[in-house]
Amino acid sequence: MTQPDERQAGVLLHPTSLPGGADLGPSARGFVDFLAASGFGVWQMLPVGPTDANGSPYLSPSSFAGDTGLISPHDLFRLGLLPNDVSPADLQDPERRDLLERVQRALPDHPEHQHALTLFREANSAWLADYALFRCLGRRHYHIPWIRWPTAERDRHPERLTELHNELASEIELECLGQYLFSLQWQALHEYAANRGIRLFGDLPIYVAHNSADVWCHPELFDLDATGHPNEVAGVPPDAFAEDGQYWGNPVYHWDRHEQDGFRWWTERLGHQLRRFDLLRLDHFRGLEAFWSIPAGADSAAEGQWRQGPGIELFNAVTRALGPLPLVAEDLGDITPQVESLRQSVGCPGMRVLQFAFEGDAANPHRPHNHGTDAVVYTGTHDNDTTLGWWRTCSDTTRATALAYLATPSDPMPWPLIQTALNSVAELAIIPAQDLMELGSEARMNTPGTTGGNWQWRLGPGEPSFSMTPALRHALAISGRAGPITPSAYTPSPGDAGGSD
Repeated sequence: MTQPDERQAGVLLHPTSLPGGADLGPSARGFVDFLAASGFGVWQMLPVGPTDANGSPYLSPSSFAGDTGLISPHDLFRLGLLPNDVSPADLQDPERRDLLERVQRALPDHPEHQHALTLFREANSAWLADYALFRCLGRRHYHIPWIRWPTAERDRHPERLTELHNELASEIELECLGQYLFSLQWQALHEYAANRGIRLFGDLPIYVAHNSADVWCHPELFDLDATGHPNEVAGVPPDAFAEDGQYWGNPVYHWDRHEQDGFRWWTERLGHQLRRFDLLRLDHFRGLEAFWSIPAGADSAAEGQWRQGPGIELFNAVTRALGPLPLVAEDLGDITPQVESLRQSVGCPGMRVLQFAFEGDAANPHRPHNHGTDAVVYTGTHDNDTTLGWWRTCSDTTRATALAYLATPSDPMPWPLIQTALNSVAELAIIPAQDLMELGSEARMNTPGTTGGNWQWRLGPGEPSFSMTPALRHALAISGRAGPITPSAYTPSPGDAGGSD
């Protein structure tokens, strides 16, 4: 992996949590301005693909598509792609479909975008048309899973696919337009961030949703029966956090099939995401060494067993195709010497979470004196409570250990944990935005094992305030993590407010 040349710090905030227009437009650029002015060098976010019905970005219907709900109407106006008669209701549509239809009607007046759309479709032909058809069929069949579609559609009979592409041509065009506009705005944000010294840090789930274009288009790459139902599914075994383990339900991979074609699908998937992001977190890294495989329909995840993953062969194949991989391994949970050996062989840093640091004894790998430079240290992740929420509910023993260990225990939480993360020897420190804002459990992003109420938290108007930047830059500077102030750090793009305050 390509390691950063110097110590850096970043903030974890998904774009849907931005204030106001939670999209790739002015609010996103304002947040980049805030990061740059504060001395941060990294913006970490969750997967930016389409979400499932519960809003989870980790169960996306595509490993390649972008979330069209993140398209900025403001920026479409700036490009002249929206007429002046767009109503507020159009801006609230989660998939922006009404918005896209209006852009589609405006395209004849913008031949440069018509040409760019054609080039985009050609460059993304490996996934785009199939994904667009998958989405259109999902709506036609009232969003029932693809395994319940008519047999000819479920099994992708070539003659039927040809008929469908003709029948649904206009809807497919609209889906492709949405992906083009997402890509256009993403590239603009990426360039804006790069010009201000900010790297974008993404997230790649190890597994894909069963009801996804990936599985529908490539059933041979997954452990499915003849009707498309999984034979075995993913999860984790029983542990201290779940006595029955966790039954995730994602189909597991047919790794021998992936190996036979040189891990082509994985190479395309990683390559696509690494064109979006400067750095990529590989979720559930340990599953690439050995994965917990559960019989589909089992009463408990405890009925599963360990099966061998692809190991270093996957990374060798992808590296040969793409070059050095700027990856971070999510190596939390049951980490064996074999998993650690694989991470070191791949050459990517692992993760250390300070909310886990004060359990057990002094050998706890999350405790700061055990950190190495090849690590990314977090106060907490999107799956944790906020640090303030954790502090209010942790055990007396954990609290006593933390107070005895932390250098500045008299400061109010979450600042002792934030400063400890910044002082770690880990090359990169990531602070969730909720911790910077000193927020409690009401701002938690996700509670694993639940489906309701997640992925909904959002910053309030004017947050984060630029009044915070001097203190943040000082904290980053004394820990050797403050990035340089670029000339463009305080220069918003034309038409923007330039920040959040």
